[in-house]
Amino acid sequence: MARRNIIAGIDVGTTKVCTIIAEINENKSANIIGIGTSPSTGLKKGMVVDIDDTVSSIKKAVTKAERMAGVEIESAFVGIAGSHISSTNSHGVVAVTGENKEITRRDIERVIEATKIISIPPEREIIHVLPREFIVDGCKDIKYPLGMSGVRLEAETHIITGSATSIQNLIKSIHKVGLDVAGIVLQPLAASKAVLTGSDKDSGVLVDMGGGTTDIAIFRGGSVWYTSSLPVGGDHVTKDIAEWMRRNVIMTTSIADAERIKVQYGCASSEFIGEDEQIELVDSCSNETRVFSRELLCEIIQFRVDEIFSLVQQEIIKAGYNGLTPSVMVVTGGGSLLKGIPEFASRKLRMPVRVGVPDNINSILEYLDGSIYDIGEGYTQFSEDNGAIFSTGVGLVHYGSENYEDYSEQDMNEELLIKNLFDTVGKWFKNIF
Repeated sequence: MARRNIIAGIDVGTTKVCTIIAEINENKSANIIGIGTSPSTGLKKGMVVDIDDTVSSIKKAVTKAERMAGVEIESAFVGIAGSHISSTNSHGVVAVTGENKEITRRDIERVIEATKIISIPPEREIIHVLPREFIVDGCKDIKYPLGMSGVRLEAETHIITGSATSIQNLIKSIHKVGLDVAGIVLQPLAASKAVLTGSDKDSGVLVDMGGGTTDIAIFRGGSVWYTSSLPVGGDHVTKDIAEWMRRNVIMTTSIADAERIKVQYGCASSEFIGEDEQIELVDSCSNETRVFSRELLCEIIQFRVDEIFSLVQQEIIKAGYNGLTPSVMVVTGGGSLLKGIPEFASRKLRMPVRVGVPDNINSILEYLDGSIYDIGEGYTQFSEDNGAIFSTGVGLVHYGSENYEDYSEQDMNEELLIKNLFDTVGKWFKNIF
């Protein structure tokens, strides 16, 4: 893989699996050359519940991407999310040992290691250790203290952990497909690399609206300040629609049918649609035409959307913004494509909200040429409008390109992945700062 300068990312979600293959240029930028998606049938709320089904879904997505790219991949960076993810903040301090009290990379590594001395249950594993700030002899808000002089070095980090069982099952699923795992990456952090700007990371919130979960990453001063995963997502909206249709429209509605209705007619609020709009659908069982109000449909959707953003609001408060409102919110993922989502969220949270789409989505479209293709989330045709579906997958290859030299010469076996899940300090400095 290293010899061919190929990087792959696999977004294993509750609703779909998406594989992105990119070629790394001389400037380490990622040029997307292949994409493949497949419905995900082995996960629930981001966690593997059936390895065989998960393996089958991953294999289909990988095969499609390999055919499009004309290459076979050997390893991939893999996204992880789910209700098992949790995080905490930690503080560490060490004495500077370099000559003339000059801070070295070794000092920085030592202080990061010091922040990991926290109580973690044996059934959990560290996924990321993200530096938030450094303090040199009491001087705060330092991004990267390499080369500075001082006698006392402190670090504030954000530590993300996950269920060891969930991590191992995800890794085993990738291995059963015949691939090595080049890195495990928290999905909202991966997505942030595809859709956030530098100013977004100064004071912003990323909300990745997936099928089974809604994942949040809050940034302050260019660093990850807080992460969280909510056990509610786009699938809940779909199930609400299916249940409402069965009870009120007297119509047999499968989950797949409800997903299509959501995509075609749904809206985050009835305020964003025209008055007295009607929807006509044919009942697949009776072949009778049913007519019902689009306004009522959107009211059902609004209840769940309001719940999601109420929970997001609570997480922003937990993050400790001390009464300050983040300057921007970027929503991405399949759930963000529901009509009216940015307008509804902006009004509820009183901040600017936009849908985040990968910058290089046009390079994907050039390969696909608007072709009909099963991309999941109720969508069958690629377009710039639904590019948010690919945010995590594209972010994973960006992550891989930034860490290409770190992993290209390593034999990342399963034991190493479980014991030390990618908290190398130098890697995160390149990614975050």
